[in-house]
Formats: sequence, structure tokens, C-alpha cells
Amino acid sequence: MISTPEGQSRLLDPQIKLDTLVRLRWLAVAGQTVSLLVVHYLLNFPLPIGYSYVLVAASAWLNVILKIRWPSSTRISKNAAAAQLAYDIIQLGGLFYLTGGLGNPFCFLILAPVVVSATALSSRNTIILGALAGAVVTLLTAFHMPLPWYDGTQIDLPPLYLVGVWFSLMCSMFFMATYSLRVAEEARQLSNALAASDMVLAHQKHLSALDGLATAAAHELGTPLGTIYLTAKELSTEFEKGDPLREDAELVYSQAARCREILKKLTSLSSDADQVFQRMPISLLLSDVSEPHRGLGIEIKVNAEGTGPEPVGVRDAAISYGLGNLLENAVDFAETTVLFEAKWDEKFVEIFIVDDGPGFAPEVLARMGEPYVSKRSAPAISEDGEEEFEDEAERQSGGGLGLGFFIAKTLLERSGGRVNFHNRKDPEHGALVHIRWLRETMDQGAQTPES
Repeated sequence: MISTPEGQSRLLDPQIKLDTLVRLRWLAVAGQTVSLLVVHYLLNFPLPIGYSYVLVAASAWLNVILKIRWPSSTRISKNAAAAQLAYDIIQLGGLFYLTGGLGNPFCFLILAPVVVSATALSSRNTIILGALAGAVVTLLTAFHMPLPWYDGTQIDLPPLYLVGVWFSLMCSMFFMATYSLRVAEEARQLSNALAASDMVLAHQKHLSALDGLATAAAHELGTPLGTIYLTAKELSTEFEKGDPLREDAELVYSQAARCREILKKLTSLSSDADQVFQRMPISLLLSDVSEPHRGLGIEIKVNAEGTGPEPVGVRDAAISYGLGNLLENAVDFAETTVLFEAKWDEKFVEIFIVDDGPGFAPEVLARMGEPYVSKRSAPAISEDGEEEFEDEAERQSGGGLGLGFFIAKTLLERSGGRVNFHNRKDPEHGALVHIRWLRETMDQGAQTPES
């Protein structure tokens, strides 16, 4: 099962490299410097060049101080990054105040810090920065110096035009920030869920590898134990019957013989010749996966049938965990019965998990298998990767589906399977999960060479 400790949650919080913000700010400094030089010296437009370069120099000095104080690889908290982006908004607002306000054709650049926040920081930080940018833009509508133009010519833009620019900036900021937040959040969820699925698979493989470790230990212990066994056997013949030393030697001999039997069993756990442990018919797979979920008040019907010989594959921790997670969800939502069925023919091997519960909510059915799918806005993820329900009515609604579904789907698809989610057709009710593999994929997996 999955656990998400508090420390791991902090590691998954949105963070950004300090060097990223520094590089973006250097790009802004270069662009602002070139623009001021072109407007003032090439086009000969009058503007307060001194005050303008004071603002540009402030950004440059901020970058120098940050570069000296912290290494390039430093990752800063989301609040610290938001503070730097807030400075960038204010600095841009100051430049636009000196160069014509919203009449400046570059005024849309004030949206850049908000978009950066939407892609890298939290929604709370983005809302705060958006409000700051909105306040700056609103002030620039009424308060600004004249737009630089040729000597003797002053451009007075109509108030209605400035209001239109203000409205355009507000709409652009809202839509760009919303879209960037959505895309970035989905990317973060996918990345975190994939990391969680890798952790689950690594844990399951570690458990599966214990038989190999036991075999290695058995081989290492075999030689010294054999020496003890032979020595005890010889010592037992050196003493007469009834002698306490003979009894002690016979006891050591019997216990050494017992240890040799135990080591033989341990050695067989990972033996390629042991078909019980290395090969698994699909009927045995269904039985093993369903066994832990029995005795919970829900009847689990296991059925395996098909044409031709029964498929036999190798033990795969990913398949066992994925099927177990899906079956556990079916048992949680079922009213009385869950059908766990396998069918096969010459081309395909299919497994069906069918329950008689409420089924999948229509609004989430199309998104099944994505991480953190839920009808609720803030699902609580339990230790097994599923969403926790506040009451029985919420559980029966069929809308609580969490990280566990994504992990199960990912693990099964990595094994070569294809997973589909459906609701049963009327008049029946309940959910249906269909997993299908190519028959040759499972057969090839079972044909491992003997060592």
C-alpha cells in the first residue's frame, strides 16, 4: 500500500530554481535596456531616461546580489518566488508609468510574471500576483507620464480606448493564468502519481526478491552447516551409548539435519525448476489476488474458462498489485457480489472485475485512470491510495476514485495489458473493469530460460 508522509508531501510542493528567475530577469533587463536605447537615442523620443535606467539597474543589482548570495542550483520556496515575481510586476509598473502607461505597446509584458507563477507556483500565489498586477494596471489607467513621441507632439489617448486596453489586459491575464494553472497542475499530478506507482512497483519487486535472498543465504550457509553435520555425526559414534556426550552429539547431529532440510526448502523458492513458484496459471493468479479480500461480507465469485490450454505466466508483482487494487475497489462498492473472471482464446487473455454497486459516476467515467480523479474538489488520499469518504452515502455515490486507480492502470499497462472502465448496461447496475493482454505476451513471459 502507499503512504505519503508529510516530508514527502513537502518535497512534492511546487518549487522553482532560483537560477530560472534570475535568467528570466536578465532577459527582461536586456530587453528593457535595448528598448530604452532605441526609443530615446535612435527615435529621439523624449522620456525620463535617468529614472527609467534606475529601475532597470535595480533589477540588474537584484540579480547580482542573488547570484552572489545563493548558488545557481538553489530551489526557493513558492512564497519566496512569488515575492520576486511581485517585485518584477512593480518594476514593470514603474517603467510603464514613466513611458506612457497603458498607451505603451509593451504593457502586455506585465502579464509575464503572473503566467510564470501559474506554471510554477500554487494557485494562491497566482491569485495574489494577479491581484497585484490588476491593481498596477488599474493605476496606470489614470496615472502615468505622457507617451514618448516626437518633440512638440503629445498623444492623448481617449479614455474609452484606455478602458478597452485595461479590460483586454484583465481578460488576458485571467484566461492565460487559468489555462497555465490547469496544465501545470495536471502535469504535477501526473508526475507525482507516476512517482508513487514506481514506489509501489519497487516495493512489490522487493518483496518478490526475498526468495532470491533466501536462496543466496542458503547457499552461503550450506558449507559450514555441512561441516557441522558431518562432525556431529562422527562424534556421535565416538562415545558409548548412555554417555551424556553422545546424547549431546546426537542432538547437534539431528538439529543440523533439520537445518539442512530447511535450507533445501529455501533454495527451492527461486529455483527455475519449481513451477509452483516461478509459473502461475491464470486461475491461480485469480485465487491468490482474491484471497485477501474474502470475509468482508461480499461474495467474490472466481471463474476461469476459455478455449485451448490455460494461460501460464511468470509471477509478476505489478499484475498482482494492479488486479488487487481494482478488486479491492470493487469489493468496497459492491452490494453483495463481485465477479472476478478470466477468459482466454488463441489471441487474447482477458480478466473482468464486475460488481453490483452504484457504478462509476458519469462525469468521471471518461477520466478514469487519471491521477486524483474525483467529484469533490479536495479529496483526501488514504494510505492505500484511495480517496477517503466522510460517510456511507458519499461512498455509495460511486464518485470517490483516487491515486490507487491510476497506479493499478499504470502497472497493468506496463505489463502489456490494456485497461478499460465501463458501467454495466441496464437493467443491471455496477462497474465493470476489463483488462486484456495478447496471449503471446503472457506465453512469452512464461518461457524464461532455466539457469
